[in-house]
Amino acid sequence: MKRRDFALSLPAVAAATHLPVLSQSGKSTMVLGMTLEPPGLDPTAGAASAIAEVVLYNVFETLTKINPDGSVTPLLAERWEVSPDLRTITFYLRKGVKFSNGEPFNAQAVKFSFTRAAGDKSTNKDKRTFAAMESVSAVDEHTVVIINKEPDPDFLFYMGQATAAIVEPKSADGNNTKPVGTGPYELDNWAKGSSVTLKAWPGYRNAGAIKLKRVTFRFISDPAAQVAAVLSGDVDAFPRVAPRGAAQFKANPRLQVLVSGSRAKTVLAINNARKPLNDVRVRRAISMAIDRKAVIAGAADGYGAPIGSHYVPGAPGYIDTTGVNPYDPDKAKALLKEAGVTTPLELSLVLPPPSYARQGGEVIVAQLAKIGITAKVQNVEWAQWLSNTFSGPKNYDLTIISHVEPFDLGNFANPNYYWGYQNPRFNELYTRIKNTPTAAERNKLLGELQKLLADDAVLAWLFQPQGVTVANKRVQGLWKDSPIFVNDLSALSWN
Repeated sequence: MKRRDFALSLPAVAAATHLPVLSQSGKSTMVLGMTLEPPGLDPTAGAASAIAEVVLYNVFETLTKINPDGSVTPLLAERWEVSPDLRTITFYLRKGVKFSNGEPFNAQAVKFSFTRAAGDKSTNKDKRTFAAMESVSAVDEHTVVIINKEPDPDFLFYMGQATAAIVEPKSADGNNTKPVGTGPYELDNWAKGSSVTLKAWPGYRNAGAIKLKRVTFRFISDPAAQVAAVLSGDVDAFPRVAPRGAAQFKANPRLQVLVSGSRAKTVLAINNARKPLNDVRVRRAISMAIDRKAVIAGAADGYGAPIGSHYVPGAPGYIDTTGVNPYDPDKAKALLKEAGVTTPLELSLVLPPPSYARQGGEVIVAQLAKIGITAKVQNVEWAQWLSNTFSGPKNYDLTIISHVEPFDLGNFANPNYYWGYQNPRFNELYTRIKNTPTAAERNKLLGELQKLLADDAVLAWLFQPQGVTVANKRVQGLWKDSPIFVNDLSALSWN
């Protein structure tokens, strides 16, 4: 099966001079940089991708594992069987596995985890995936049978994502601050606003194969501070670093630079539930006001590919929709006039901390001004974005965000999702895709679906990010490509 989601700003000077130098303290330790600090450490309870970047495959494990090339292989499940109609999946679990609190991993833990993820109190961002399970049965201690209400050709991939982490029933409610998993690491220390340190768990089933005994994630959101930390050696590796330092990194013989593809979609999200944004002509005007290439240059230092829908080059069934709402300010003005919009039209533009949002926001404000839209910028921290924009009151008109999940088209079938889109035709197409067993027919339907989203201008799609990872040349095992955002510490070592 082949398949190709934010923290406190740290001034550059503080990052370069006031934080302790933790790297290069030995071949069994490593310091990794991260742009955003996770709001918690339970990937089944929060939407921030930073959670998974710390804990997935490190503290928490899943039944399957997603690899850098997008393939899926066994992890907590030794093997599985899928019925011809793609609805019934039987997982045969790995034996002799324990959670870090000493409790056994078994079929009951799997059933608990998935039932919890589908429950009324669940805040799992992929709750729909688990609610779509008709039944989860623990046949015996090491066999789980899942029957889905509908076929899902990507189900095994979903089971390797952080939201499908298997949690230990007795400790599950405390995982946000005291995570308990089956992975090779456990939490050592969390210095809020600065870093999270994981230490190797000696009770791990294959502890002898883990090269790094202690890993610290340092949170540095300011791009200049990221560059300073890398060049000074304060961090040993910085996956998905702000690309503005790429030229300096490449010129430094001490460093290696990897440019990777991703399935992420950086978008100007539009609140479809608000007037006049509920008018497709207004949304199309916003899209046509945006020069994607200028945004890529300003937001990502040129590291990105333009996209016109919620799908990216390299993904199965991708079609180029960038011509549906091309850059055309004159036509954008005409559409606003046709929609009866009196300019200047004032809209809020909420920007979370990442540099692609803050820097890209500057470019988009200028571009929208040319068609008579005044974008009032509101810079917010990640927790504010999650509580006021993504959830809660959904208090925004426009916002810039990068959606990193590989297969998240189902969000457009959810009328309660933060962009408030509703279209029965989309729902019909999406259901057909999930129920079509052959890849060729699915890909054809995916093309139709991408075109529909572009025609509806649900969002103003900007670009597919290209990730830049920089590291000391001695660091081995870094992922080159990123079908999901993860830092697989078990693969890392010093040469």
